[in-house]
Amino acid sequence: MAIEAQYKNMDLNVEEKEEEEKYSEPVSPTGQYLNSSALSLCILCVLDFEIPIDDSRAMTLLKDVFLPINPRFSSLMVKDENGAKQWKKVEVKLEDHVNIPVFPSGLSPESYDNYLSDYLSKIAMEQLPQSRPLWNIHIIKYPTSNAAGNLIFKLHHALGDGYSPMGALLSCLQRSDNPSVPLTFPSRSSARNHESRNTNSILRNMTNVLYSAFNTVSDFGWSVLKSSYLEDDRSLIRSGEPGVEFKPVVVSTMTFSLDDIKQMKTKLGVTINDVITGIIFFGTRLYMQGTRSNSNEHSTALVLLNTRNIGGYKSVKEMVKPDAESPIWGNQFSFLHVSLPELTSVKSCNPLEFVSKAQKLIQRKRNSRAVFLTGQLLEGLRKSIGPEATAKYVHSTLKNSSMAITNMIGPVERMALADHPVKSLYFMVVGSPQSLTITIVSYMGKLKVAIGTEKDYIDPHEFKTCIEDAFGLMLKAADEIA
Repeated sequence: MAIEAQYKNMDLNVEEKEEEEKYSEPVSPTGQYLNSSALSLCILCVLDFEIPIDDSRAMTLLKDVFLPINPRFSSLMVKDENGAKQWKKVEVKLEDHVNIPVFPSGLSPESYDNYLSDYLSKIAMEQLPQSRPLWNIHIIKYPTSNAAGNLIFKLHHALGDGYSPMGALLSCLQRSDNPSVPLTFPSRSSARNHESRNTNSILRNMTNVLYSAFNTVSDFGWSVLKSSYLEDDRSLIRSGEPGVEFKPVVVSTMTFSLDDIKQMKTKLGVTINDVITGIIFFGTRLYMQGTRSNSNEHSTALVLLNTRNIGGYKSVKEMVKPDAESPIWGNQFSFLHVSLPELTSVKSCNPLEFVSKAQKLIQRKRNSRAVFLTGQLLEGLRKSIGPEATAKYVHSTLKNSSMAITNMIGPVERMALADHPVKSLYFMVVGSPQSLTITIVSYMGKLKVAIGTEKDYIDPHEFKTCIEDAFGLMLKAADEIA
């Protein structure tokens, strides 16, 4: 109860200063869940720059480029006269949203790595004030071992899921080599084998329908149980402590070659996401095993899915178009409960089996209708018991699992912001009641993996090493395939 009180102290009923102002739009149900007394999630997006940051144009860029992207960046979340949450336009005081921390001068890049890590942990714990629009930026003007400077966006998840802020961010950026040419993104390819029409018999179709129906009932029932009653075991990746969302996190990153990932994808006949998930699962089990001969506690990953029926990022104008048949901006995601495959012995195991198992598990769950039924369940709960109670159900879904995995596609070309080339970027979801969160984003032929770990519980350096070892073992095993 003391934990919820921290959220309830946030004044969601912001006093209206001008009665004649109109609400810009209602807050979506998911937006209400993600900014409630039970749950408050934010997204940190970090840009690593190749050159030192000149912040003299920061205010102009925010006013002329960032704020016009979407009315929500200039809005408060308030309750109307009927108690329903609405977005309400206000005048934005940009100086309240821009932070430029001061670190000691003259230190080594490695020392500034530690300062940046501590700063990320600090702002991850801070709640965004409900009395102003739900975003902040932080300008880091000190060179680390990875960048000459950093720009950190902190956006409340109620503004939109990772796809929406990424689309907004990309609208502020240009191609470094040719600003007049739009950024491009990797094409999405499927690993499914195309079967001949002869195999599409009535019997096969009936079998597939029955199999899908069975999986739907099984997966949906399992999802409800996991969200309501069944908790994962406490383990080296899950403390299970109440209020873990209020504890400090450590954000660490690593980079993999997209060409190496594609090589494994081609040899195994799976997707890039399957390879990445297999690497994470294998590396996580390596960490959980640690110095023990066997450590296969039951652990579940929440794999987040973008539910938009689109092939890539749209322009901001398309994303916020009010008359669109299916609006693109906002929170349009769902999650799959995926059990981590067990690891019996590092010496005797085939690392590639983790990719195969991840592929089969995720493909099966994708082909069921459990994701749709989960969405219908949340909507039914919202209508019957209200958004606050539904938010508690979402909180329980996160709390009862061990980790969350989400990924996004980034541009192929180098980007620049105000003539500052972007060396790399990554993002992290914070405020979740979990000890471990992993995010992945592609950029310029590289995959940037960010790992958010509960401070003083998970060893970030050891976990990172285990993921890197898993990648190396899988790449070696794939190379040995003829």
